Amino acid sequence: MKHLKSNLEKLSVEELVQLLSPSSDVVKELYKRNVLRTKNTVGELGEYFAIKFYNKIDKNKYEVSKKLPNLTLAGETTKNVDALSREGKIYSIKCISSAPSTTGSFWDPESIKSNKKTFDFLVIVVLDDTWNVDRILELSWEDFFENKMFNKRMNNFNIRVTKKLMKKFTIISKK
Repeated sequence: MKHLKSNLEKLSVEELVQLLSPSSDVVKELYKRNVLRTKNTVGELGEYFAIKFYNKIDKNKYEVSKKLPNLTLAGETTKNVDALSREGKIYSIKCISSAPSTTGSFWDPESIKSNKKTFDFLVIVVLDDTWNVDRILELSWEDFFENKMFNKRMNNFNIRVTKKLMKKFTIISKK
């Protein structure tokens, strides 16, 4: 890694940006491995990590506060549905690149306002400054409904991830 850093220091800003671009070798490889499917990089990293951690958590690196079901990635076209458990539970997954922060949007505000349950659990993946998992939170539909915030400008809902929320709903955290 040290060799990589010294090589990066020699690159121009334009050359560095190319390493982040959708046509970079790294991004292409993540598409090939089905980690990325769209241009929502942070969101899709969250989905990847959530499913990976639910299916097999490294207990040497992370602490787990409950038994986790195996998850399967859901189809891309279903609003607010990202993964399914073998027991038929529906999971919505959001990812933030730091905390405190606000999750991405939950669409279909009329259904949410009327408390029409569209998922069983909300999983929030919190990344650290190296984009590795710092912690994972899990909220039931009832917890989501109680903690949701309406974004009037965007006409949707989101969740503000605060220290209090993280303390209450963290199910996986670094040791």
